[in-house]
Amino acid sequence: MSTVKHLEFSATIHAPVPTVWRLMIGPESYKRWACAFAEGTYFEGSWGQGAKIWFLSPPSGDGMVAEIAQNREGEFISIRHLGVKSHGVEDTTSEAVRAWAPMHEDYSFISVGDGTKLLVELDAPDEWASYMNEAWPRALALLKRMSEADSAA
Repeated sequence: MSTVKHLEFSATIHAPVPTVWRLMIGPESYKRWACAFAEGTYFEGSWGQGAKIWFLSPPSGDGMVAEIAQNREGEFISIRHLGVKSHGVEDTTSEAVRAWAPMHEDYSFISVGDGTKLLVELDAPDEWASYMNEAWPRALALLKRMSEADSAA
């Protein structure tokens, strides 16, 4: 059984919280920053509290099965990862999944002056930690660039 690491990432973005929030969870803008994890990454479902959501990669449509544990608009989102989707089949009960699920991924949006501090906290199995340590800083840099360009427009 793998151990789980707590990881934290943050970015200070020179754009107001509503802009960062909108671009982080909008269907099209999500694809633009989440490509740091896998080219073409997208989500299906809703960011509404209690809703089911899937984080998927083309062309297979494989990825993560989750639910939105909390959504306080403009402040905080907590994603509870429940399992994986592979070849169209959801797995939330296998021994491999139960070794790490449920895991949380939390986004805190903190207003700082005329900008936003975005804090991302997540738990990741050891075997995913190095990937997350590489991908999240790239993702946040993309979101920062998008948000600041949008805010300046």
